[in-house]
Amino acid sequence: MVLGVSFDTVQEIKAFARKFEFPFLLLSDPERRIGMDYHAASDPDQAYADRITYVIGPDGKILQAFSKVDVKSHPREVLAALA
Repeated sequence: MVLGVSFDTVQEIKAFARKFEFPFLLLSDPERRIGMDYHAASDPDQAYADRITYVIGPDGKILQAFSKVDVKSHPREVLAALA
């Protein structure tokens, strides 16, 4: 399962997902709780989340973290990690 998390409101996320035809679920985190817990924000007032990907196993444990995301090569990196 793939989930995305954004600091945007539910309405903003819906519009974004429709516009770009996102194939996965986007979650709204305007209070930045998830962002802070998963180190995508270092401050609750941070305007934008850092792009971070976590591969989480069925047991809920983080198997791999990608803290530097290059949008062009990142899908291949994640697929390789899942193989």
